[in-house]
Order: sequence, then C-alpha cells, then structure tokens
Amino acid sequence: MNKVSLESVKTHFKQWNRDMDVMEFQTSSATVHQAADTIGVIPARIAKTLSFRGAEETAILIVAAGDAKIDNKKFRQKFGFKARMLTPDEVLEQTGHAIGGVCPFGLKNNLEVYLDVSMKRFETLYPACGSSNSAIELSKDELFQFSFAREWIDVCKGWEEGEKPTKVMQQIEG
Repeated sequence: MNKVSLESVKTHFKQWNRDMDVMEFQTSSATVHQAADTIGVIPARIAKTLSFRGAEETAILIVAAGDAKIDNKKFRQKFGFKARMLTPDEVLEQTGHAIGGVCPFGLKNNLEVYLDVSMKRFETLYPACGSSNSAIELSKDELFQFSFAREWIDVCKGWEEGEKPTKVMQQIEG
C-alpha cells in the first residue's frame, strides 16, 4: 500500500473539497474485478488508468471503462505511434503511483491525460486513488475536470457503444 501516493491524491482533491470523499477499503481494489466487488458495482464502472509511452520521454495516461481494451489501430490513428504500455517501475517513476492504484490524480509528473468514450455511458465512475485499496465516485464531468484531461478520445474496443445498463444490472447496483 502506497501511503504517500494516497496522500498526494487526497491533497489533489482538497482544491475541490473532495478529499474526504476518497474511500479506503479493508480489501484490495487493485484490479477492475476486485474494485467492482469491493465497491459493489459492475466492472465496467471502474475507471482504470492505463499508462503508455508517449512520443517523448514522458508517459500518457488513458482512463477507460473497466470492460474496455485498447484498440491498437485506433490508438495508432489517434497518437501516430504504437501503443506500448509502461513497465511497473516506469509507471511508478512517471506517475508516483504503483500498479493497482494508478490514477490521473496527484501525479508525480505533469502527464497528458485522456478519457476514453467507453466511460460516457455511465453517470458516475470509480477511479483508484493512488493505493491498491482506494477509490472515489466521480461523475464524468468531475473525472474530466479533476484529472485535467486534455480531451475525450475513442481508442478502446470490447465494450458496447451506447449500451445502457439493463434493468437487472440497475437493480443489482442500486
């Protein structure tokens, strides 16, 4: 568990008086499925942060729905280079967060953050908060604002565009 990383995220949220909204859990929320089980939502509502090598020496972060996967062709069309994920050591060096707690908040370096449209089908999402047992519930607009995202992009596959949660899923969640 990375206490320094968690504290940097809480400090980040203080500017909007949202630091007290960071949830800390007794169980791990390091993977999409662990986070979904811990929070009690479908995996798609977990906003996962993926770290890639940028065109320069710095990383770029893409936040996507928990059920989405990077589409290499779309990624290359958008950024002009191949999608290459960072190693766990590089992620920690670039973001200040260890794998399992990576998020676009309280970053060690000033990195470009992009939000994938796979998340737009939900009112609220749950990104990690710097540790493997934390999260915060944010609206799409708050996620965009608080992450200082550059733009919404479409670089993922494996999720159904326009898919609304079914009544059964809404009952499970609610």
